[in-house]
This record gives sequence, structure tokens and C-alpha cells, in this order.
Amino acid sequence: MSTGVSYNDQGGAEAAVEAGQESTPTSSSTGAAFGLFSADFKKNEDLKEMLESNKESLKLEAMKRIVGLIAKGKSASELFPAVVKNVASKNIELKKLVYVYLVRYAEKQQDLALLSISTFQRALKDPNQFIRASALRVLSSIRVPIIVPIMMLAIKEAAADLSPYVRKTSAHAIQKLYSLDPDQKEQLIEVIEKLLKDKSTLVAGSVVMAFEEVCPDRIDLIHKNYRKLCNLLVDVEEWGQVVIISMLTRYARTQFTSPWTEGAEFDENKAFYDSDSEEKKDQTEAKPYIMDPDHRLLLRNTKPLLQSRNTAVVMAVAQLYWHLAPKHEVSIVTKSLVRLLRSHREVQYIVLQNIATMSIQRKGMFEPFIKSFYVRSTDATHIKTLKLEILTNLANEANISTILREFQTYVKSQDKAFAAATIQAIGRCATNISEVTDTCLNGLVLLLSNRDETVVAESIVVIKKLLQTQPTQHGDIIKHMAKLFDNVTVPMARASILWLMGEYCEKVPKIAPDVLRKMAKTFTAEEDIVKLQTVNLAAKLYLTNSKQTKLLTQYILNLGKYDQNYDIRDRTRFIRQLIVPNEKSGALSKYARRILLAPKPAPGLESAFKDRDRYQLGTLSHSLNLKATGYQELPDWPAVAPDQSVRNVEIVEPCPCVCTESGSESEEESSEDSEKTSSDSGKSSSGSEKSSSESESDQKKKKKTKKAPQKKSKPAGDRYTEIPAVCHNLKHCLFPQNDSKKPTFRTSGISLFYMSFQVTTSSFGPLKTYELLHHMTGKGLSAKYHFPRQPCLYQPSMVAVQVILTNSSDHALEEIHIGDQSPASLNIHCFNTIGEFDFSKYSTVGHHKPSKYTKEDQFSVSIQPAVGELLMASTMTEQDFCKEQGKLQGMNEASATITMATANASRQAINKQVLSVANVGEVPSSQNNFSRFAGQTVSSRALVLVSLELSESSGALLTINTEKSVMASMLLQDLKQALAQA
Repeated sequence: MSTGVSYNDQGGAEAAVEAGQESTPTSSSTGAAFGLFSADFKKNEDLKEMLESNKESLKLEAMKRIVGLIAKGKSASELFPAVVKNVASKNIELKKLVYVYLVRYAEKQQDLALLSISTFQRALKDPNQFIRASALRVLSSIRVPIIVPIMMLAIKEAAADLSPYVRKTSAHAIQKLYSLDPDQKEQLIEVIEKLLKDKSTLVAGSVVMAFEEVCPDRIDLIHKNYRKLCNLLVDVEEWGQVVIISMLTRYARTQFTSPWTEGAEFDENKAFYDSDSEEKKDQTEAKPYIMDPDHRLLLRNTKPLLQSRNTAVVMAVAQLYWHLAPKHEVSIVTKSLVRLLRSHREVQYIVLQNIATMSIQRKGMFEPFIKSFYVRSTDATHIKTLKLEILTNLANEANISTILREFQTYVKSQDKAFAAATIQAIGRCATNISEVTDTCLNGLVLLLSNRDETVVAESIVVIKKLLQTQPTQHGDIIKHMAKLFDNVTVPMARASILWLMGEYCEKVPKIAPDVLRKMAKTFTAEEDIVKLQTVNLAAKLYLTNSKQTKLLTQYILNLGKYDQNYDIRDRTRFIRQLIVPNEKSGALSKYARRILLAPKPAPGLESAFKDRDRYQLGTLSHSLNLKATGYQELPDWPAVAPDQSVRNVEIVEPCPCVCTESGSESEEESSEDSEKTSSDSGKSSSGSEKSSSESESDQKKKKKTKKAPQKKSKPAGDRYTEIPAVCHNLKHCLFPQNDSKKPTFRTSGISLFYMSFQVTTSSFGPLKTYELLHHMTGKGLSAKYHFPRQPCLYQPSMVAVQVILTNSSDHALEEIHIGDQSPASLNIHCFNTIGEFDFSKYSTVGHHKPSKYTKEDQFSVSIQPAVGELLMASTMTEQDFCKEQGKLQGMNEASATITMATANASRQAINKQVLSVANVGEVPSSQNNFSRFAGQTVSSRALVLVSLELSESSGALLTINTEKSVMASMLLQDLKQALAQA
């Protein structure tokens, strides 16, 4: 009923707003003019009333609407006082929305936000990790220097929080605090150093970003964490991957030698075996380059990210390979970059810019994908221009004919700017590839008759540059351009024709004076660039053909003397003194011919991206072709590699008294999940190597479960022989090898820093045994096992398993031992091989005659432990239990209401059933209707808390809190089944 009332109230509030909006415009014309404003006012008042209501549902609805306004870009700052009153609400959803609002407006409303600082500080201790993180985010958003000490203390506490999400938020807060008060740099570096050691993939990207903002020069902080960052890279979120790759690129350029030297190679076995003496016969003095293993580790671990769906990640890996990889390996990134060309035009623009830079130095990378750079009609002009640039860079003798056919189509484009750029590209191809120079030149001459002035003008400019390479052979082209002069109106094209006439005036002695005559008529109406070339033409003709052009030259010089442009006036005075000798000219006039008619080198048509590689690829500076604010130069390779031992990290196996800082995120959960699944599927049957009935998926499960020893039995002979415990190491995959073929494990666990409980001995010894090998399957040998719940003497992080072998045959059995293990990385402390036992020494009644056997018989078996056997009992006080339970709520909690059997309704019966299912310790309780139990996982020391709240109707609320959510759900099912049984 209460829910219905709240919705009716909410509907009434919305109806009132709508009624206000509808009634306002109909009042009068004046009211209609201000109807919109009064409606907004009414709406905001309505939100304030909802926020001040006593009903949580109305407050929650109001906050949702306010956050929606913010998302649409509308201002909601005037609601700050009403919103901040709800900052201490006990409703988790409401509090989250309030914090989202405060993060947005805390900097604008600093005075009001400061009044709630005590509330934020209390929220930093909240059991919910999202509330703790949100409180820290709001606190760091209040840009007031007076609270810097409070922020610093909050960041330090959050950096040691159990939740990786909170630790990630603390890394973000570091950057905000540093921008507010740079004097805190040293203390912040200490926090960064601590967070860099965090094994959570959730934290890695954020702390590296804080490192880049606060202390990018402190390379020493990266040494010990370098290999860890490389291994975690594949599992970090995409934003973090970009940041880490950028940082590791700069790090590698300072710590490794250049792989671009001749003879650069990487041989994994070179450090151990040197059998290349024959290859080194020719290398007398030069020592071959051997890549550092850490350098190779970075390249190997970033290679899979080329398949990322995020274009920024692919671009980051591409620039890393461009700046760090040997030249023959850089082509790995080509396909991934070409794939990005199917994305949005903004992405295409950046990718094409980087490809244009790459294609200048290494054409071979992109030649196989040349069709990917063909221009489409739907492409924007800037995309077309970049593709044109790349096609020109890739042009060579083999593909130039195909490219020129493409260019012929592009010249006809309606996009004038693109058509002009195509003509420039044709000119570059003609300059770079001598075989097609004549073909390109003839094609450009044909374009001179084009109807489009832009195409004609650009063709003239390009022809001018091409003629400088071989002017003696193209007098006819110059004459043809002179004939078109009257029809050309583009100033740059007219200036180019005049320059050609003046430069090669001796080759066209009849045409050049006539062109000068035409220019003298229109001199005053021409553009400045045309006037300057006209003056130059007049000066050159005066020196070579003064009889015909002397008067024209004087006339043009007189016009230029009084021109409005001072450049033209200065040029005119200079030319007059240079070519017309008089008393004031001096000795310079003697060299007029050598100055004006000196042979000039042919211009080189170069790419606009030629020098852009001075900036790191993928950066804003590279895109803009200028140094942007905050750009960091990429360091040069060191001549001698620094000491590589600084990256060595000693791996210390965890001991029982020290809590592991963070385990694999899915390691224990996946093992427990597969253990449960395997137990449901039944025991494996015998076979020569593996059971024929085992499916491939079952074999994969066994590889995950770390518990499939094989009894390689040459038929043995002892009856009820008790074997020492077999210990299964549950932490064998916490430290994976640096091999790209092996899976990379996530490490976003939760660390337990402060634990006020102690491991204790088991208070209950389970008597239940499980069949490991049936005597029919084992040809007379049978095996059973159970878990004694005793500490493993071999290693504390292992689980002890007691195995009992029975001989049902009439033969002696010998050499019983553990054979091949699946998976091979399984760490088992095996019992010693059992030698021969003479069966005749023991009396027995009846025998089972086994089938024939050989000494090579082996049997595949699988131990299926229950989740509760992977725990060790712990003891703690009731107060500590409640405190730790409060920290493990939300996603770390699993609960269910169960109806217990009548026989299990008493507290003693409950304790017995729980202890039989799980190896946990009983926690003393002051309440008769509560039963509490505590334990730890053997492998990672993760806390497991079990509580039952009894009700009057023989039912109970069963709650399990643990850092491993899969373990909680599995243990919950086992306990429900045990308590519900009669």
C-alpha cells in the first residue's frame, strides 16, 4: 500500500507541473510571454518540495530527475541547498545520486559543500564501497585549500582500502589534490608508490595516470612494477591500457638499447646456447644486438591488444611498435590500422595522419593494402586529401599506372579543393618517378583546356615546377601556356606563367615581349603577386632583349614606383638601380645578368608529412604539427643499456600469518566452480591414458581444478594401508610465467590488511569418505579418500587429503605411486612409492579375482573436494565478526531463507550441520537466535563469514559474506541442502 501511495503522490506532483504549464499561456498575452519561465520556476519548486518530503520514494524520484537535467546539460545549481540536506540519507540509491550531483556542483557551491565535510568523512567509513568512493570523489572536488590536509588523509586511507574500486578513486583524487596544492607532491608520490604495487587491474590504469600527472620523471618507481604492468596490461580497462602503453613507451626508450642497429636479433636461447659460430664468421668486430627480455616482454604482451575494439588502444600499440620494435616487426600493426579505416570519420582522420607519416619511411608496410586508401565519393574533403597523400607516398614503378588511373578520376571530382590536391599529387609522382614524368606532364597539359579555372591554375603551377627539371625539351609547352594566358584569371597561375616566360625568355624570344606588352596594359589592375612577376619579367627581358623591351620596361618601372604596395615600390626601385646603370648604381649593376639570370635548382615536391615524425605518433602535437602544451619529447635510445637487474622482483610465497595482498580475481572462484561441476558429473573411469568417456570440456575443467592426480598402479598388495596425506597446492597459478601463450590472470582481488582473528584447529572431524577408485575399475585396487582438516605439514597453503588403498586381489601389488598430473602445473606433494607387499602375509576371507594386468597399467582419477573443505577454521569475537561482515556486503554477500528440518531446528544441531559441511570456527554469540561462524580460504586467506538468524517458525536466514562471490553461492547451496535434510 505504501508503494501505491508514493506513486500516486508522485503522479500528483507531475500532474501539478503539467497543469501549471498548460494554464499559464492561456491567462493573457503577458502571461504567455513569460509562461515558459513560470513553468520552470514551478518545476524547480516542485523538485524542492519532493526533496524535502518525508518519503524516500519522492526524494529518489526527484534526484533521478535532477541528474537527468544535468545529463541534458541544463543547470540545476539552484537546487544545491535542497539536495545537500539529503547527503546523510540512509537510502543507498539516494545517497549515490546525491553524490553524483555534489561532484558536479561542489566546486561552484564551495561554502555549502564545506558544511557537509563531516558527513563526507563519515561516509569514508561506510560499509558500501561505492559510498566510500563517492564520498572521496566529492571531497576531492571541493577546490578549497583549507581542506587539503583532510583530502590528503582521506586519500591515504582510501589507498589502503579493501575495495579496488575505492583504491582506484584514490588514484583519481591524487591528480585533483596535486593541481590544487603542488606542495603536497612528496606525500602524493609515497601514495603513488604504494598504489603502483597494487595487483588489481582496476587500479593499474588510474595510478599510472596519477604517476604521469604528478611525477613522470620518477622512472625508478616503475622498475619494480614494470613486469607486473606488462602482464596485467591485457586485463586493464581500455582507458588504462592507453595510459600504461604511453608510459611504457617512454620507459622503454630510456632503459633499452635501439633495436634498429644492423644485425639486430632476439634469440631466447642465446643466453644459454651459443651455436651460431658459423654465422659469425663474417662478423669479426661488430657485436650482434640481442634484445633485452623485458623489451621483448613489452612487445609480446601488447601485440594481442591490436585486436581491441577500442581505436585508441590500437593506435597506442601501433605507435609503441613504431617507436620500439625492430623494423621487420613493425608491419604487424598494418592490418589493425587499416581495420580502423572503417570507423567514424574522426577516427579515420587521426589514423590516416599517422599512416601518412609511416608510409613516407616504410612504404612496404602498406603497399599490399593500397586499395584500402582509394577515395570514396562519400568521404569528406579532409579524408580524401589524406588518402591522396598516402597513395602518393606509396607510388612506385610497379603500381604507378594503377594510381595514375585513380588520379584521372579524382581530377574530375566536383570537390575543387580535392581536384587541385590531385594535380599536386600527379606532380609529385612525376618528380619522384622519372619513368612517368613525360606522361604526367602531357596529362597536365591536357588539363590546361579544362573548363574549371581551379584545375587549370593548379596545372600551370605544377607544370611550372616540372619544367624546371628539364626545360630544354619543353619549349612547346611554354608557348602553349602563353597562348592560354589571356584566359587564365587565377593570380597564382598568371604569376607562374610570367615566371616561366622570364626564366626561359631566350627560348621564346618572340612570345615573351608580347606577353610583357599585354601586362603593361593591365598592370594597375593585377594582383600583387602578378605585379611582382611582371617586374621580374621586364627586368629579364631588358637584359636579354633591350631593343624591343626597353621602353616597356621603363613604363612598368614607373608604374611600380607609385604603386600602393610598398613591396612592389621597393622591388621596382631595386630593379631600376640594378639593370639601368647610372652614377649612383655602383658596382652592383655589373652583376645584374648573373643575379637575375642565374640557373636555379629544380624545386623538390615533398610531402607535407615529411618532417612530422619528429613528434610521437598518436599525439596531439603530431596531429597539429606543432608542439602542444604538455607534450613530452620521446627520449633517445641510450648508447649503453642501464642495469636490467633493477626490474628483478623477488617473489615471496605467502605464509599463513601474512594476508595475501590480492589474489587472482577469478582464480579461486573458477577452481571452486569447476570443483562443484566436476563433483556433479561423477567420478572418472579407467583408461590407458584418460577415460574414453571423458569429454574435452571435462578435461578442461580438470585443468582448472588443480586436483586430478593419477594413480599409476602396478597392481599393489596391501589391505587397508593408510597412506600419508596428499597436499594439493591451490595457489599454483598466482604467479603465471611471462609467456604470451599462457593465459594472463586477473588480479583484481580484495586485500585484507587489518584482521583481528586467529586461525584455530578444526572443531569437527568429518567421517565421510569418498570413493576415488573402484576395485572393478582398478583391477583389484580400490581407493578412498577424505579430508582430515589438519594443517598440511608440507606447505600451509595446501589442503591435506588422506587416501586409503585396499587390495581386493589375490596377487601382490607393488610400486603404487602418483603418475602424470593433469594439469602439468599442478603442485602435489606426493607420498613415497609403495614397494611390494606380499599378500600371503595377510589372512582374508574371499577374494576378488581381477582381470589380467600389466606393469604399465594406470588409472585416471579425480579428487572432488567440497567448497567447505578448502577453508580453515578461524576464531574471532562477535564484535569483530559484525565489523568484518559490514565490510563484505553488496556483491560480496549471498543470502537465502531456508526452511530447516525439525531435527535441525536447535542451535546444537545447526552447529553440527554447518561444521560438517565447512571447516569453519564457531563465533560466540550473545543472542540465542544467532549462530555465527568464521573461516579463511587456505590459498589466499580470504575471509569467509557465515551467519544464521533463527525465526520462530523453524526457519532461518542464512547469510554468507566472502570476497569470492562464486564461493559464497556454492557454499550457500551446500549449507541449504544440509540444513534442510531431516
